[in-house]
Amino acid sequence: MTEIPEHLLNRSKARKAELAGESAGAPAAPAAASSEVATRASAPAKTKADPAPVAKAVEPDPVYVRAAKERRKIPFWAMSALAMLPVWTFLYMVALTPEEKVAAGPISTGTAVYGACAGCHGGNGAGGAGQVLYEGASLKTFPHIEDMLNFVYNGSQRYQAAGLKVYGNPDREGGPHVPYGYNKNPMPQQGEKAGGALSEYEILGVVCHIRYDISGADPASEEWAAEWENWCSPDSPIYPALKSGATTFDTLHEDMKTLMPAPNKVGTEPRETTAK
Repeated sequence: MTEIPEHLLNRSKARKAELAGESAGAPAAPAAASSEVATRASAPAKTKADPAPVAKAVEPDPVYVRAAKERRKIPFWAMSALAMLPVWTFLYMVALTPEEKVAAGPISTGTAVYGACAGCHGGNGAGGAGQVLYEGASLKTFPHIEDMLNFVYNGSQRYQAAGLKVYGNPDREGGPHVPYGYNKNPMPQQGEKAGGALSEYEILGVVCHIRYDISGADPASEEWAAEWENWCSPDSPIYPALKSGATTFDTLHEDMKTLMPAPNKVGTEPRETTAK
């Protein structure tokens, strides 16, 4: 018997082993296929992809919008200056407005003093607890300023104590005024020697204010022009003399006798009218 070479036997064994391996692995293929089918079945079905959005065409800005975007902006530092512009405008207008000049003199003094008198006589002189002064009333009672100055200085009580029955013009239209004759209220004394609080130049000021501002005497009229110039105008020679103490109610008829017309005596004691 012929001996088969060993290398041929080895090749034969290897071939048999190869064939045996293919036969053993053949049944696993269907299982693998089944597993793949199961995997595909369990996977979620793919949905149809949404179409990509179409970009809309951008409309161009209106002309006025483009102009606003292209316009040069105000610098931040300038904003504070512009914010103050109304204030500076107001101050500029105030500076350009001419200041109303208030003439110094008896009237300006009297206007301030009359505030204390308004409680009785009314702000416009219409009266109340005290006599009516407006619409020429005080001018009818005192056609001469010297008599009014004396009465305001002394008041009703001192007139009555001196035995005087009337004050001012005894021939007054409608009858003369008597102490305590109006609402039975006295006119308080105002002069310092009589116990009041007003100086003589302040009494002149308030009397001028009453006669010209409240009672309505016309400084330009022939009747009142001379009195205005001597006693009540801003250029009055009597007012500064009283204020400085160069003259007094007791002496001004002598001190100012060169004035035209020469003043009558005012005095600081109650008296009857001396005006002519």
